[in-house]
Amino acid sequence: MVTKEASSSKKPASGTSGKASAKAALAAVRIADNKKALFNYHIEERFEAGMVLEGWEVKSLREGKVQLTDGYVVVRNGELFLIGCQINPLGTASTHVRPDSVRTKKLLMHKDEIRRLIGKVEQKGFTLVPLNIHWKSGKVKCEVGLAKGKGEHDKRDTIKDREGKREVERAMKSRSR
Repeated sequence: MVTKEASSSKKPASGTSGKASAKAALAAVRIADNKKALFNYHIEERFEAGMVLEGWEVKSLREGKVQLTDGYVVVRNGELFLIGCQINPLGTASTHVRPDSVRTKKLLMHKDEIRRLIGKVEQKGFTLVPLNIHWKSGKVKCEVGLAKGKGEHDKRDTIKDREGKREVERAMKSRSR
């Protein structure tokens, strides 16, 4: 006789993992990336934070009218704020709302995560950088990276690696023709 606990712990034989990964890929749709952050910083850790937005900002995000390259994250009174992220208002914005494209946006995270980030940011050389903004389950999320600045020689190495990869791809492409 099989008990209820034993039968519920069995995994189904059918391959449902493929469907789950497809749904996960559809659930997280990127709105904007901060490519400059990956060039200028070594990303140590990544965190996901919710964003407090106004209605017109959400509509603009749906249209992709956001610029994240100049953005940075600061800690004030134990809360995280995104500064310098520019969300351009749509032309069809409401008449009774005065949209401010560079408004400071509050980021939502658990207190223990924020405390841990504060401890890391107070260490020498660490900063918080927004990496991307994406949709997740119908909500706008911001991926924040705990980053350490790259030196000039590190940036040169990144450029050299990128150009080397391009040369290899060109050679492989011309060889296959």
